[in-house]
Amino acid sequence: MKTWLESLESRERLFVITAALVVIIAVIYVFIWLPLDRGHENLSLSVANWERSLAELRPLKSLAQSPNHAPSSATVVSAQTPVVIVDQTLRARGLDRALKRSQPTTSSGLRVEFENVAFDDLVLWLGDLSGQFSMHVQSGSFSKAAQTGSGRINATLTLERGL
Repeated sequence: MKTWLESLESRERLFVITAALVVIIAVIYVFIWLPLDRGHENLSLSVANWERSLAELRPLKSLAQSPNHAPSSATVVSAQTPVVIVDQTLRARGLDRALKRSQPTTSSGLRVEFENVAFDDLVLWLGDLSGQFSMHVQSGSFSKAAQTGSGRINATLTLERGL
């Protein structure tokens, strides 16, 4: 190959060497630089996602560490009736659309019926009631919702507020 290159005229030799350098630079760029750059971009996006998730979870850490999640709000809310508490928490969780009926059973109790409600959302709402307002399920029944959809149920719950 060296003899072939030496047999070329100086203009041709310059053209071949320049073309070879361009090809080498292109190969380095395509097969080395681009994959490294894409990996760096993916890692940067991943770090940004983790930082955003961590920022969203920081307020929850203080709630999880405190024995009484919100002592000042619990004393204010304690004067509210179970009907008001259930109504406010259902609206906050977006479950008010699935509420079919709600009727008081005692001064500290309430019977609620849901139709086509997401099971996961219902369980989270019950956790809110238990943790923040000392309302617990005394009895309940669940059935699969008539509409198609994974995780959708019909539920009837009797809630009682502990003192």
